[in-house]
Amino acid sequence: MEVLFRDFQTACQEGSGHLLAATISPIAPPSYLNRLDAIYKDSDVASISQDVARGLTKSAHAAIQYPNPQIDTWTEIYTAYWYAIGGIIAAEQPTSRPEWLRVYMAWKDLANTIIKHYSSGVLEAWTLPVLYMAGKHLRIFAIKADEAAAASGGSDTFNTGEIQEDIAGDFDKNQKLEDAARVINRMFTLCISDRAPLEESRKWGLYYTANLQFKTYFKLNSPSLCKNVIRALGAGRTDMPDLDAFPRSHIVTWKYYVGVLRFLEEDYAGAEESLTSAWHMCHHSATHNIELILTYLIPTCLLTRQLLPSPRLLSPYPRLAEIFTPLVDAIRSGSLSTFDAALADGEAEFVKRRIYLTLERGRDMCLRNLLRKVYLATGMDEEGKRRTRIRVAEFGAAIRLGERGVEGENLENDEVECMVANMICKNLIKGYISRAHGMVVLSKNGAFPGTGI
Repeated sequence: MEVLFRDFQTACQEGSGHLLAATISPIAPPSYLNRLDAIYKDSDVASISQDVARGLTKSAHAAIQYPNPQIDTWTEIYTAYWYAIGGIIAAEQPTSRPEWLRVYMAWKDLANTIIKHYSSGVLEAWTLPVLYMAGKHLRIFAIKADEAAAASGGSDTFNTGEIQEDIAGDFDKNQKLEDAARVINRMFTLCISDRAPLEESRKWGLYYTANLQFKTYFKLNSPSLCKNVIRALGAGRTDMPDLDAFPRSHIVTWKYYVGVLRFLEEDYAGAEESLTSAWHMCHHSATHNIELILTYLIPTCLLTRQLLPSPRLLSPYPRLAEIFTPLVDAIRSGSLSTFDAALADGEAEFVKRRIYLTLERGRDMCLRNLLRKVYLATGMDEEGKRRTRIRVAEFGAAIRLGERGVEGENLENDEVECMVANMICKNLIKGYISRAHGMVVLSKNGAFPGTGI
């Protein structure tokens, strides 16, 4: 266990929360792949607490002389960590059946121990990355435990002393993740309720723990629960640091989730603001994060500003290019049948990302571009100006060809008029319908807003 105490000593000497958090990482660093095994094999159940206390006391004398509460605190934390390591090592053995539920329960004990000592005031604000490490992997282990339970038909359990419900056959596939959400909520409450001066406050952990809640609620398919987090942060804004003072990575993630929430609520103006801000703040090397942001920003801009992504924007992100390029090409060409086919081909991915209904509205732009083609094809009048009076039947013929093919049935004029009226109502076309003459009378200036025509 010497490596654990040596890293602890270094972290305390440098006052580095990230180095301290690394001491409880469940993942061995590339420079020492046997770290977890080395720590676990250096003690046993009977003597782990004494071994940890002895090693910490020695490290404290070598580095910073801590009072006894500090030694006692880290003894509890590292003892819980040792038990969690044992479960992780056993679960990762190729010859054994992974028991991720045991890992989750052990890591939950570690997380609760850390929360307890933050609540008592022993752990200082500079150690907050320790809380982040505990919360991040609590969520990961909860997901693995639920997946393992689902794969085994709910049999990946062990005797906890509780009577199991045999009557209800509907197994809760997210049982441990829901449990983890409650623990993460305690972490968030721990940060937001702190009343210490800002330089010593746990409020600096607010956005990281809030983002953990967002990730968990989205995984549980309960994004509406995120509103409680947003309200809590809004209510406590007066005694919080300025948003710009928090780490940029925390704020980018926060703005992304707020943007997605507004997107799902169809507040597209608010979604565009949050997602655009997250996009501009995101580091250029974080390609995965940028891809996630653009997944929602592209459909948002499609509705708010009728703005299509350029090939240059999509080229660094092959997945986005694959799903969006067919739709974009169909909209630009005004091909309704191609648009419908592209929407059907990408339906599974669009539904998964919750952007299907928004992209479906892009059909209005596709129809607008088709009608614009008719307008351009009608030529000029005797005065050398574009014709502004177009028969409803001409629009109907174009829609029939674009939507149903050459063999499609003729559209009734009433149906075509309804489509054109919708375009006018949505400000995609400027003009009016003269039913008496069977004509669409277009504006002489800017008949198709935003297209330069």
